[in-house]
Amino acid sequence: MKKVNSVEEYIEIHPHFAEELTLLRNIITTTELEETLKWSMPTYCLNGKNVLGIGAFKSHFCLWFHQGVFLKDKHNLLINAQENKTKALRQMRFDTKADINEAAVLDYVKEAIENQRLGREIKPTRKTATVIIPEELKAAFKSDAELHSCFKALTPGKQREYCTYINEAKREATKLSRLEKITPMIIQGVGLNDKYKNC
Repeated sequence: MKKVNSVEEYIEIHPHFAEELTLLRNIITTTELEETLKWSMPTYCLNGKNVLGIGAFKSHFCLWFHQGVFLKDKHNLLINAQENKTKALRQMRFDTKADINEAAVLDYVKEAIENQRLGREIKPTRKTATVIIPEELKAAFKSDAELHSCFKALTPGKQREYCTYINEAKREATKLSRLEKITPMIIQGVGLNDKYKNC
């Protein structure tokens, strides 16, 4: 997405929905929400917290509610754009200007503001996969205390990379040769894929 510096510029680069986006913007700006840009898209906040945003795509434009899961949706206007993936976000999608029911949109916006004021939110959860240390590495730790302490000093992500690298080998001989290869890297405190990340 092209980086934009203002809501006006965002609307300008979507001329096929400029009138529609302006209408949604005018409805939202009648409320106390603060208008800003986040992710190069118009976003509306209450006390610094994201409440909703507007967006334009090739064949539709939309209003999305960051905590839309808490809206009553009495007009049945909301969809989950990524079923089984998105927990809180809900989208109100439109194809034409005629699809916009101004009174209903304002009701949803006001309800979203009230929900934010009440602190209703689903916080995103970070996925933390458990590090499964291979038996070969455990055995190496028993005979090499330095290797063990250096491994523990690595970030969980680097630990996971090394463990996965050994665990993915099918043959025992391959596992042991991989262990031999990574031992000096662990002691140096570098990650398995660091050389690629710096490219």
